[in-house]
Amino acid sequence: MKKMALFAFNGELMCFVHVLLNAIDMNEKGYEVKIIIEGSATKLVPDLAKKGNPMSGLYEKAKGLGLIDGACKACSNKMGVLDQIKGEGIRFLDEMMGHPSMARYIEYGFEIATF
Repeated sequence: MKKMALFAFNGELMCFVHVLLNAIDMNEKGYEVKIIIEGSATKLVPDLAKKGNPMSGLYEKAKGLGLIDGACKACSNKMGVLDQIKGEGIRFLDEMMGHPSMARYIEYGFEIATF
């Protein structure tokens, strides 16, 4: 099985939407997919979690499929969204000095793509 870890760093909504779209598409095609929310992309979570947001359905679908592996704890804190991400039930990834480790995903056989 093909395994992909999609690291979303970019805080631009349309970029993150493409991370969600690709993750859902890969999942439907049988890939094992993990979305890791990093950098300024962490600030998008509170807005995407709002029911009135036109992109919230896509976010909820990815979340419901278990595709969101976690969010960077250090960046969530820096962007001021630590509590909101925790409230969404998204786990924090912080094994590399407060940040997620790409090496860990590679060790488990995942290819890395960054956005």
